[in-house]
Amino acid sequence: MLRKPLLFTALCALGFGPPPVRADDARPTVAGSWVVNTDFYGTPLYWRLALTQQGDALTGEFAGDKLEGTVRGAAVEFLAKDPAGGSEQAKATIAGGTMTGSIIFIDNDDLKHPHTHAFTASFVPARAARPPRRHEFTPTVFHRQFSAFAKPVLTIAPGDTLATSTVDAGGADAKGVTRVLGGNPQTGPFYIEGAMPGDTLVVRLIRLRLNRDYAVSDDGLVPRVTDGNLAVKMKDTGKAVTWHLDQAKGVATTEKPGDHLGRYTVPLRPMLGCIATAPAPAQAAPGTGDSGGFGGNMDFNEAIEGATVYLPVRNPGALLYFGDGHAAQGDGELNGNALETSLDVQITVDLVPGKAMPTPRLESATHLMAMGLGGSLDDAFRIATGNMAAWLTEDYKLTPSEVAQVLGTAAEYRISEVADRNAGIVLKLSKERLRPITPAAPAAK
Repeated sequence: MLRKPLLFTALCALGFGPPPVRADDARPTVAGSWVVNTDFYGTPLYWRLALTQQGDALTGEFAGDKLEGTVRGAAVEFLAKDPAGGSEQAKATIAGGTMTGSIIFIDNDDLKHPHTHAFTASFVPARAARPPRRHEFTPTVFHRQFSAFAKPVLTIAPGDTLATSTVDAGGADAKGVTRVLGGNPQTGPFYIEGAMPGDTLVVRLIRLRLNRDYAVSDDGLVPRVTDGNLAVKMKDTGKAVTWHLDQAKGVATTEKPGDHLGRYTVPLRPMLGCIATAPAPAQAAPGTGDSGGFGGNMDFNEAIEGATVYLPVRNPGALLYFGDGHAAQGDGELNGNALETSLDVQITVDLVPGKAMPTPRLESATHLMAMGLGGSLDDAFRIATGNMAAWLTEDYKLTPSEVAQVLGTAAEYRISEVADRNAGIVLKLSKERLRPITPAAPAAK
């Protein structure tokens, strides 16, 4: 059981309660969706528990495994069975809307060595019924890891707007003052009310604006893009380059252009190099130069004002981080740096409850974009293709044959990142090409 992918879910620490208990019935109502926090040797692991109740009998799912059980008074018991042979057997009591007890886990690959862990569970909270709010936040602490254990700096709700700022990749702010050690320091994390592992966090990039008149880069090329001949020619490069950002003209120019770049200009196109939700607690917190299924240092130059970013939720509250502002960047971030600068950022957030995704996605006014992040360009290519295939299956209900026909005739691929441990490839599909395909209507609630 434990070696298969987790259906991530989380204990939310907000004010919520269980369904009401009928005055004529001492048996608590346990039917509904729960979040389970299991203590694995001091590390929390989160699971989703769905219960259906008929009298004393319970049916449902725990972490995707079918279960049967009973509720008698405040006592709850259930046994969930993994099709591969493992199981989870729980005994708990309910008090004040919280379920507390222990679970015996039997791994399908190690049936002779069960292990027992304590857990608590609470009902999944309903979305708060209040008008959206605007939050103005001035960061004072910046993080160099995408950690599930960092203390949230602010709680915001779905529908809310957040206005804040970032430092640049080297840790310098809008005034050029170094505030933190470099390495893509992040603003956040932000706790999103009601976000549960297994959900999708929606981040709309409303406003990305430069807040100073310079950016820094260098003149080298990363090893992934050089053959032996070019690597020899580039041996004396890697020096810092400073760029002047002329917002009135909308261009960047190098401050020391040399003999041939005196008239060379770069159109300004502010973007966020890093956007992430925290990986699950069982994963060691990756550094902010890294990327993966959680997002992170994706360095995709279409994460610009007006784009929407979709990220998987793997912790209570999602724990949203962002930073690594770029004034402009070519495909792949070939120098190892873009035009690194600080940004003023305004976003809105939302949730898609109960919808998990394999790796991040983006949407623009014209395209759907599926990220692929892997140890090689080949891996990233496959991940991006699988991500988009899943998107077409989920939202457009296409069959495998239909998916292949659409991808074979409409796919556009972009290399987003080659500078870091993971390479990035993005598969884009034009919305105009998809327009004749009617998306599936949302399921009635």
